[in-house]
Amino acid sequence: MRLSVVVQNTALGALRDAWGNPEDRWPLIVQRIESIAEPPDLVLFQEAADWEKYGHRQLASAMQDLDMDAMPIPPSSSGLPPVLLYRKETVGRWQNWLTDFSQETLHGFGVATFDVGLPKELSVISAHLNPFSADKARAEAKLLATRAYRYGPYGIIAGDINYPPAAPEHPAPDYESMRPYNRSARTRLPSESGGTVVPDRRVTEMLTYSGFVDAAWHLYKKTGDKELLRRTGSDDRIDQLWVTAPLAEAITEYRLLDDPADASDHAGLMVRLDLSKADTDNPWEYR
Repeated sequence: MRLSVVVQNTALGALRDAWGNPEDRWPLIVQRIESIAEPPDLVLFQEAADWEKYGHRQLASAMQDLDMDAMPIPPSSSGLPPVLLYRKETVGRWQNWLTDFSQETLHGFGVATFDVGLPKELSVISAHLNPFSADKARAEAKLLATRAYRYGPYGIIAGDINYPPAAPEHPAPDYESMRPYNRSARTRLPSESGGTVVPDRRVTEMLTYSGFVDAAWHLYKKTGDKELLRRTGSDDRIDQLWVTAPLAEAITEYRLLDDPADASDHAGLMVRLDLSKADTDNPWEYR
């Protein structure tokens, strides 16, 4: 089975600007998603602000415009929850929806599982990690990784990770365009780095240490194509898709979705997986 996954931070639900003024960018988000050759099987949104209001009006619009179904919106203390849409014609109906410990994160999360022909169900998390503290985001990354393994070894965590990619040799952020609040969150303290500016890669290193693989970096190591490492935000590649190790060789395609440019302050991304290439030798159970 070929599985295509789209990730997009909507920037305040694509309904308002940064100051709260009405700004309907949703049609532009739809254009981005519809630009890929085949309709996606999974769409992972972040910052779905107010999508539950007025009878879940915006969530219903997303389902209708993309011809997809939606998981329930998970609990969120920030009011900026992540949302997951799925195409039941390709991935079937969801098997589980786990929101345990959502309250332990700033934006909330849920684990959806689907039977896609693997020995165990595929777990999917739309993620949005804490942007204010690398220490808190690191704890969130560990929590999400553990929850993604709840139903077995096949999992996807993707979204606005908010921190530099894990590989030490990954291109550095654009420090000149980085705002002071992001600089203090995404770089190590001067006392920890000998006075130099060093990316704080501990958050994504936790995902690597937990057995997850960065899709863009994995393909880059295979192909050497630097286009795979383009920034998704103003200063770094902070939007990422991670898969558990048994799915690494199933990654066949990655590309950014950045047209129309005004759809969001984050580029979207699309990753395609060929699940026939997944490692199915050890379908262990969680314990």
